[in-house]
Amino acid sequence: MDGAERLRGGPAAAVRDPQLFEEFYRRHVDAVMRFVARRVDDPHTAADLTAEIFLAVLDSAHSYRPRLGSETAWLYGIARNVVSSERRRVAREAERDLRFSGRRLLEADDILRIEDRLDAESPGRRVLAALARLPEGERAVMELIAVDQLTVTEAAAALGIRQVTARVRLHRARKVLREEADVKVPETNPPAVQASSTGAGTPDPSLLQVARGEA
Repeated sequence: MDGAERLRGGPAAAVRDPQLFEEFYRRHVDAVMRFVARRVDDPHTAADLTAEIFLAVLDSAHSYRPRLGSETAWLYGIARNVVSSERRRVAREAERDLRFSGRRLLEADDILRIEDRLDAESPGRRVLAALARLPEGERAVMELIAVDQLTVTEAAAALGIRQVTARVRLHRARKVLREEADVKVPETNPPAVQASSTGAGTPDPSLLQVARGEA
């Protein structure tokens, strides 16, 4: 947590003061948007989820504990719950068009900006897709550390688990990925997973870095 966060009093102070909340939003909106853009590929959905995450801050501000990590790590914990909730909701919906009822309209510039963000975060989405084979607990830790660049301490705080639990899950996840990615990839290979219909193929170099703890 930096000096600016301490000076402003953190999320609890922000939700009591509209000006402070505006500063809080501007301070973190890019990081939250990056988090969301790594997990969805539709700009409207990305915009809606980002807004929902900051609305959730209003109800969760009291739960922030500076000693457990930065505001960003705390926000990632909220963001993960919001994104997971959206995935569950979509899975339950029989009619896809229900997702668009009441959706606010975005300006063309907003769409272009979000599409640029989605393009920039496409490598992160590829790695997340590769991590989908891991058990939920291990995948969650690996996502936050390898993709979202949190520390083990911050990832544990975001997930509400002990640091030792996070470290064990991280170790197990990397072991599984190393076993799956035990293939040398020539530098000339494209940076995408060349998967066949059976799931076999050349691993993404970025996944190899994750497995080795280099990402």
